[in-house]
Amino acid sequence: TMKASASVPFLDSVKTLDPNAPAFADFDPLGFSSMYDLKFLQEAEIKHGRICMLAVLGWVFPEFLHLPADVFSNTNPLAAFNQVPKAGLIQILLFVAACEAISFEKIYYTENWKPGVYGFDPLNLGKTDKSLKWYSAAEIKNGRLAMIAIGGFIHQSLLTKLGVIAQLKAGLFTPTGYPVS
Repeated sequence: TMKASASVPFLDSVKTLDPNAPAFADFDPLGFSSMYDLKFLQEAEIKHGRICMLAVLGWVFPEFLHLPADVFSNTNPLAAFNQVPKAGLIQILLFVAACEAISFEKIYYTENWKPGVYGFDPLNLGKTDKSLKWYSAAEIKNGRLAMIAIGGFIHQSLLTKLGVIAQLKAGLFTPTGYPVS
């Protein structure tokens, strides 16, 4: 008999996952780990987690502080997107393309690469194997939470036409937009 998955007990444990990977959850109900390279999937999860952690910060920050020009006056990120000059969007897209090119080169042309490792650790958080493992797991778990959070922020802003902090101040923190009594 198969061993049950720790995260979803009614499914079998996934053989293609690495139980020594940071934040291992034994969760792959769609079988992606048998279709794609596991290191590629780990790299994608770490990258998207990092992007979403920054996105959550970027989504909330303008409600607290923004530059004085009119182009920065809108605190709802969905509405503010259309105020960004086209040249600014092109710069952002070119920066993202450069980052992806570096990542692509690392993934496909570097031997023995580790997912999410770019040699940038200015605070020296991974100085021991134990601390590296702890911080790697913390980063993945916080990234997973941020991926869910930014999806919630976007949908809540679509429904209420307000930023996250403005929604909290107005008591509109339910999916329906109705105040909680």
